[in-house]
Amino acid sequence: MIDGAAQAAMRGDVDVPEKGLRAGALTLASSVAIGVASAGPAYSIAATLGLMVAAVGLQAPIVALLAFVPILFAAFGYQQLNRADPDCGTTFVWATRAFGPAWGWMAGWAIVVADVLVMASMAQVAGQYTFLLFGADGIGHDPTHVAVLVLGVAFMLAMTWLCFRGIELSARIQSVLLTVEFVALVVFAAVALVRVWIGRAGEASMTPQWSWFNPFEIGSFSTFVNAILLMVFIYWGWDSVVSVNEETVDSRRTPGRSAVISTIVLVALYVLVTIAAQSFAGVSAEGTGLANPDHFDDFFAALGTAVFGDGPLGVFAVHVLLLMILTSAVASTQTTILPTARTTLAMGVFKALPATFATVHPRFRTPTVSTLAMGGVSAVLYVVFNFLAAGDLIYDSVAAIGIAVGFYYGMTGLACAWLYRADLRAGGRERWMRVLLPLAGGAMLVFAAAWTAVTSFAADYGETYWTLPFAPHWQVGGVFLIGVGSMAIGLPLMWWCRRREPAFFDGDTIDRGLPNSPKR
Repeated sequence: MIDGAAQAAMRGDVDVPEKGLRAGALTLASSVAIGVASAGPAYSIAATLGLMVAAVGLQAPIVALLAFVPILFAAFGYQQLNRADPDCGTTFVWATRAFGPAWGWMAGWAIVVADVLVMASMAQVAGQYTFLLFGADGIGHDPTHVAVLVLGVAFMLAMTWLCFRGIELSARIQSVLLTVEFVALVVFAAVALVRVWIGRAGEASMTPQWSWFNPFEIGSFSTFVNAILLMVFIYWGWDSVVSVNEETVDSRRTPGRSAVISTIVLVALYVLVTIAAQSFAGVSAEGTGLANPDHFDDFFAALGTAVFGDGPLGVFAVHVLLLMILTSAVASTQTTILPTARTTLAMGVFKALPATFATVHPRFRTPTVSTLAMGGVSAVLYVVFNFLAAGDLIYDSVAAIGIAVGFYYGMTGLACAWLYRADLRAGGRERWMRVLLPLAGGAMLVFAAAWTAVTSFAADYGETYWTLPFAPHWQVGGVFLIGVGSMAIGLPLMWWCRRREPAFFDGDTIDRGLPNSPKR
């Protein structure tokens, strides 16, 4: 094994320390594929659109578009920081440079928390849709079935092995899976819109209207904020392209471009599918309407036959939709492992975690302990969540990731603005791209995390709650307990790491300020 920790050096006016990763393995195209696939667009929109339509009705397209704004601004922050400091530790390193070791450590921990929590859901979906694809509907519609659990864990372990086996193999598989997903989404949207325009979409169909893009027609500000927050986090995942920056061609520029391109591709897909599905099915809470609660978990399943028909070609197309959700979940499972493994690798290199996390396989040039630990912990957590509260903790864990995601996305935007604050006086493009836009995006995303944390305290926020066994016997929402609780666990862990190895926390491994630039 290559011990990356042994190669760590004082940061500052030095190059990024070599971690043993395979440099130049990813091109712009493969990097974008990882970024888009990481968001799991097919599954994300399938599980979110119904809830959004139920909240805001016909204004769903503008919500999908506006939710993209803070994400794009955060992507600008990633782009600028990566250009100055292309480290696979990303937010962990950049927040440390901006705000100090404690904030940097917690930002790195937030990445781990979000990725581990979402793995159970992705694996479960992959297991369910495999059975649905082959006609075993009884098993496929039971998310806590033992067969779904076993297959889901198998998917987890297989994706962990692929990530361990090498970044090039991971990228090739991502390209194949994303192609299936992307083509299926576009074909679905195109067929749905064509049927609307030729008058063969049913009585509930509607011709797309510009009024759908008027946010002022949403009933209340609270509804608007909640809908935006719901959509913000379906964009999550594109930052994986930056976490593999040290393995990408032109590591200072390509990952940043890929991040921006990935977010633009995602918003185009989401808005297109939202308009198409809404035009075809309408926003009724009955029948095939998108606001029907029976379809909240997957509107594609409800609309597949209606869009493509029940003939042989239609049956084939419906199965392609099932394959699309399956490949989306599998691809997202794989790409979720990548950023976590590289974040903990960097934390090991800079002595924020034990040095064992910094080991890299000498042949495959991938993180070893970091990758295997990510897969192992996620699998164990999936098994535990599957048997607690009838599996409802898995749903609440997905809702809870918004707290961690908003925190570390927001920290990236704020770190960029702080590290480049001197450019406020420079004017022009630098002022906007390095300070003002990342600052706005970071502030909005931190607000989103805080809003989710506060509102999720309510017992009826998610699927589960816990009652205090003593006075005042509060009922605390499961989303709050998972989201805030998992972040809070990082505090004693950080204290333990500091006691064990103080070098990082004393500022000996990462300097304040950007490298090769005056400290500010």
